[in-house]
Amino acid sequence: MNHGKIPFIIGFLLVPIALYAMYVVSPFVQTAYYSLTNWGGFSGTQDFVGVGNYLALLSDGVFLNAVAHNAFFLLLMPVTTIGIALFLAFLLNVGGHGAAAGVRGVRGSSVYKVVLFFPQVLSVAIVVVLFQSVFRTDSLGLANAVLLRLGLIDPAHPAQWFNDPNSVLWCLLFVMVWTGVGFYLVLFSAAMRSIPREIYEAVVLDGAGRGAAFFRITLPLLWDTVSVAWVYLGFIALDGFALVTGLTPDSGGGGPNHASEVISIELYRTAFGQGKFGYACAMGVALAVFSLLLAVVQLRITRREWVEF
Repeated sequence: MNHGKIPFIIGFLLVPIALYAMYVVSPFVQTAYYSLTNWGGFSGTQDFVGVGNYLALLSDGVFLNAVAHNAFFLLLMPVTTIGIALFLAFLLNVGGHGAAAGVRGVRGSSVYKVVLFFPQVLSVAIVVVLFQSVFRTDSLGLANAVLLRLGLIDPAHPAQWFNDPNSVLWCLLFVMVWTGVGFYLVLFSAAMRSIPREIYEAVVLDGAGRGAAFFRITLPLLWDTVSVAWVYLGFIALDGFALVTGLTPDSGGGGPNHASEVISIELYRTAFGQGKFGYACAMGVALAVFSLLLAVVQLRITRREWVEF
């Protein structure tokens, strides 16, 4: 009976593999090829330039500036999002008071989870409109209104937020963290619920506090989940196209004066604004390679063979 399995498996997988090769693998291969040419995107001819596009990237000030901004998000966004999400998940699941302190969550934790998850159901367009109102550059903006109420800014000179090169990246970081915390809160909460309650009860009986329970019990047992979350957030930090485009000034985003430029926006502007598709493909290949290396290195660093607590 085993002789019929191989033809069945091949027939079952042939169409999905063919579609995957056509719509996923083939575009990657074409992009890698075009990155070695000076293709303009709207012509049928292109000249082979080898690694010339990649060498040009090393001296492209705008692109290197975009890389620095993506590095800023890559360093701060994952750690901030995971830190806040872990704290809230621990608080809502095992941070309650009472006889079972450290074993049950705070009162109304289910409601808090729904409220904190709410940003995940909002589209990017709604998030953009929302924070355009929050960070308005006059006294009608929520952020400026709060600062004026507290007497922290001059009414004649309200904060410019996205229009200020010194604050635009921090505002974008705040928006990214706000939109991501709810999802990872739910993810970590689900992982925490799988931890046997007997472990926390033993910790309570031994007289350990919440800090010890978190660092010696919760965090080690959630390490694999945290590692995967870090990779996903790293990919998000290397993108940022929609939020930066919608929230920052200048044509197509990235302002003011390239102060919030990210690789994806520079790639889009180079391809569709300047007609340098070959050069833009080189940016895309460089970004893809870096993303894969990031995932491999991150998973390698955070891999554990055993857990101690």
